[in-house]
Amino acid sequence: MDRSNHTLACLFAQLGLDNKDTYINDFINKNKGIPADVHLANAAIWNPAQADFLTQAILEDSDWAEVVDSLDNLLR
Repeated sequence: MDRSNHTLACLFAQLGLDNKDTYINDFINKNKGIPADVHLANAAIWNPAQADFLTQAILEDSDWAEVVDSLDNLLR
């Protein structure tokens, strides 16, 4: 299995979001506080394609899973 070292910036680009550091920081600050009982992909901040990508990354333990987990932690 390819365990590429994806970054948060790469994840934002994959999700179709601006991946500049200032945007990432603003996004996290604006959206942090997702309740612990809400799965990251079920948060209202994602469109269906983004939610599906986040879900599949974790379910398939893909090479994106680690950075998705990091984003999950940052948004809690």
